[in-house]
Amino acid sequence: MFWADKIAADAQGYQVVNDSKTPSGRVHVGSLRGVVIHDVIYRALKHAGKPVKFTYGVDDYDALDTVPKYLDREKFKPYLGFPLCNVPSPGEGAPDYAKYFINEFFEIFEYLGIQPETYFLRDLYRSGKLNSHINIFLKNAHLVRQVYKQVSKADRPENWYPFQVICENCGKIATTVVTDYNGSEVFYTCQPNSTNYVQGCGHSGWVSPRNGNGKLPWKVEWVAKWDVLGVTIEMAGKDHSQKGGSRDVANAICRQVLEKQPPFHSPYEFILVNGTKMSSSKGVGSSAREIANLLPPELLRFLMLRTQPRTVINFAPNYETITRLFRDYDTLISKYEVNPELTEELMSLFYAQLGDGVKVFQPFDYSTLISLLQIPRLNIQDEVVQRSANSLTEYDQFIINQRIASAQIWLENYADDEKKLV
Repeated sequence: MFWADKIAADAQGYQVVNDSKTPSGRVHVGSLRGVVIHDVIYRALKHAGKPVKFTYGVDDYDALDTVPKYLDREKFKPYLGFPLCNVPSPGEGAPDYAKYFINEFFEIFEYLGIQPETYFLRDLYRSGKLNSHINIFLKNAHLVRQVYKQVSKADRPENWYPFQVICENCGKIATTVVTDYNGSEVFYTCQPNSTNYVQGCGHSGWVSPRNGNGKLPWKVEWVAKWDVLGVTIEMAGKDHSQKGGSRDVANAICRQVLEKQPPFHSPYEFILVNGTKMSSSKGVGSSAREIANLLPPELLRFLMLRTQPRTVINFAPNYETITRLFRDYDTLISKYEVNPELTEELMSLFYAQLGDGVKVFQPFDYSTLISLLQIPRLNIQDEVVQRSANSLTEYDQFIINQRIASAQIWLENYADDEKKLV
């Protein structure tokens, strides 16, 4: 049985599948793995006839902790430590930094046929939906401190409270430390040396923690989100899933403070580009936008799904890797055409589709297209028609056109010199 179908088979009752992202910069292709995994679990539950909802959150109350190298450092340096939703947009078409970068990511969701219900953390905080949870965690700060100590060996002082205020004086959220709670207000100080990347202004005072005046630390916030949204399934990347890591801390807070079971979880591995783990803020690796421009949507989904979630994907857009990806996909299309029974081997093809069915086509070898595109004065469309065993349907032609566009982008941006014909 395919891994997502196993999860669906075991699920009881109404399910809420959730995933989220901090839009700290241009979203790299690695972040798409979690999105596709959660989308496939959602589809598997629907396929199994189980009631389900898929939600996707934007963690835009997190602080801007570094200026990505592709942005003007002088322009954005004054906003270090601010909530991402309070930082100006780097370009046209979005009101702020968080929406600018997440909008590009959401366009790729649409490209991949992924349609979750999206929500922004700013709205959960400002609308008061998290107020009661903020109160619970502040009143039980001793339990939260205890969990940090037990699970991740992190010592928090006796007067540490799980909340960060947006400083009323300088607007930073990263530098504030809360040291008291009287049931209605917290006492905070914007400490000059609380982080190593920006200084606090030294302001202190009492303020209500409700209605968007600040945020919970993210491991605690994670638990509050699960409870408010009714999340039952949320996977996490390997970095959060290690023993004593973020997910273990969140699970323990959920059990010990809320006295509830945390959502179902299984870790998934990274996507490496040329063997390097990618980072949004450092600009390392290929952006999700670049890879979506290169690969047709079904092929990008297939890249994520042909390996088990616990296996690393090392994607180098070189000749061998990309031609093998297309070849493996075409092999499954041919197998499905001969016998359309959805065996475990064919489920990665099934879930790679944008809709609910597999449409077969006459495969045309991608590596041949790369060669043909480099021959001067050759009419590529005529050549494809001549080389095809059967006459091309409208859908065959659509797939061919997609692949020609992909091969052209590959030749322009990724081909090594030895792969280019002169």
